[in-house]
Amino acid sequence: MTRQQSPVPVVMVFSGNDPSGGAGIQADTEALVSHGCHTAPVVTTLTIQDTQEVIGYTPLDGGLIAEQARAVLEDMPVSAFKLGLLTSTDAVQAVHSILRDYPDIPVIMDPVLISGSGSMLADDDVIESMSELLLPQATVLTPNSKEARILAPEADTLDACAMALLERGVEFVLITGTHENTPTVNNTLYANNRVLDTFTWERLEGSFHGSGCTLAASIAGLLGQGLEPLSAIHEAQEYTWQSLSEAYRIGMGQQIPNRLFWARDNDD
Repeated sequence: MTRQQSPVPVVMVFSGNDPSGGAGIQADTEALVSHGCHTAPVVTTLTIQDTQEVIGYTPLDGGLIAEQARAVLEDMPVSAFKLGLLTSTDAVQAVHSILRDYPDIPVIMDPVLISGSGSMLADDDVIESMSELLLPQATVLTPNSKEARILAPEADTLDACAMALLERGVEFVLITGTHENTPTVNNTLYANNRVLDTFTWERLEGSFHGSGCTLAASIAGLLGQGLEPLSAIHEAQEYTWQSLSEAYRIGMGQQIPNRLFWARDNDD
């Protein structure tokens, strides 16, 4: 007896390797598995980091990044792209060349510009390259409030930041409010030159390693499953908040989201 199965959506992630396992490719993979997707990981950067800080990083050659991606794209159908840590203009240009050749695949971009400890992970040239080459190709952009201000330094409010990012070609901008001094976390979604929705979440104690990766990868996975962007963006936030609410602290720094909370024993 044979059973007909639907193909598992493939999501290609361009991310850094985090040896602590809290962020980067492992975070993306855990989130995507949780949404029933297969991860095709393309390493962009090798990092030296723990749950406290990024100690150092080495960008991979752009040609190697592109070769990793093209080998997979010629072998299997990819339903969505998720962009994470890109630390050189060479890497940005390599990713741009891939996206340009596959314009019908949705792109979810987490602009990883600052580490959890506050150190910059992208210089001015990289940020300029992202703005010129990647933002016009992004379906959903998920900056936190600090990253939104870096990407749109000419803007004087977060609303103005979002409008500037939409003008550069992004279809949806979701600015997350974790870093704002508010009693709740307010995430605001923008499109069509206006605010579409504001999502309010209970502010959890502590800080988390890989929360942005979790959110963006979840959106990518849900889009890969065929959801419309508004539904995917809302459901991804619910999943991310739940993973943060059940986070664990196994290092000396930030907590790690429990992205596999759904796999626990229901009797526990």
